This record gives sequence, C-alpha cells and structure tokens, in this order.
Amino acid sequence: MEKHTTKKHLPRLEHGHYCGQAYVHWTYSIKDRRTGWLTHLFYYKFRELLTHTAFRYSLACPIFTLMPDHLHMIWIGINDHTDQLKASKYFRKQLNIPLKKIGFSFQHQPHDRVLRENDKQESDLQGLVEYIARNPERACLVPAEGYQKYPYTDCLIPGYPELAIWQPDFWPRFWRAYSFLRQNGLFRPRGERIKKP
Repeated sequence: MEKHTTKKHLPRLEHGHYCGQAYVHWTYSIKDRRTGWLTHLFYYKFRELLTHTAFRYSLACPIFTLMPDHLHMIWIGINDHTDQLKASKYFRKQLNIPLKKIGFSFQHQPHDRVLRENDKQESDLQGLVEYIARNPERACLVPAEGYQKYPYTDCLIPGYPELAIWQPDFWPRFWRAYSFLRQNGLFRPRGERIKKP
C-alpha cells in the first residue's frame, strides 16, 4: 500500500505584510540540506535570476548570502505594488530549473521573517545584514573576521550593478538609490532623461 505524505506549510503572516515597502528576510534551503550545487557558475545564474525578479517585482536586495546547503536574502519592496509572496514563488520556480539540471531542488517552502517597524531602523537593518554576512564565518567557511572575502555574498539593486556590499559608502549609496527608485520607479518612458541620484 502506497503512503501519501502531505507537505506541511510553514505559518505565514497575512498577505498584506509582504506587500509594498515590506522588509523580509528569506531563507531557501536545498532539499535534504544537500551540498555540491554551489559553484561560481551557479552563483552567476543566481544573480541573473535575482536581477529579473527584482525588476519584475520591484525589489531591492541589500544582501544575499549563498551557503553550501541554503541561502539568505533580505528583500525590500520598492513600490506600493510590490508583492514578495508572488516574487518569492516566481524566483523559486525559476531557480529550481537550473538546480534540477544538476540534480538538486529547494525544499517545498522557504522560511521568511517579516521585519517589524522597529527592526526597520537603519542600525537594526545593518545589524541583521552583518549577522547574515557572518554566516560563512560561523560555518568555518572563512577565517574569523574574513566574512567580507566570502565570494557568495553581495547585494542587488535594480539598475545599479556597480554597487557592492563592502564598499565603504555602501549604505548611503544604497539608500540614495532606493529613494530614487521609490520616487521614479524602475522604468521611464522612452526619450525621458534620467537624473542620477
């Protein structure tokens, strides 16, 4: 007799918590916590798909860290129409395509933590970003205080490929770019001039 297993879904907040300018810490785990999928080549595919997702769903990602058996990202909604649940579903589906080609897949549901208003203060957000960035250090993938050299940690803000997470002026530049995108959107009518922030 065949056993039917039902997938348990992690509890989620109401949909509205993931919309608009929500700040969400996403964790995607590889099924059965297997390792061997994380390579430089896959990293660039990840960045490509994250870029498409960020443009399609109006997201900024101040940090992502790819670990051997899971990955972390913080997403911040850029406009009032941003829907991170839809964005996460799309991103997971797209990233599972190259994962399956090499014999891997994600667990059936990512874990998320929606940041509360008091967690959105700049110093609290920066503390969370550093905590995520230090994951490779805690896992002994880099030496103590060597987390900035881990090759699979960075940020992604649509339209700003030159922005890198360990630049000395990263945070002021990130918030200027985010504010610009909030005010002007991701797309401009043809021929309209774009002023740099």
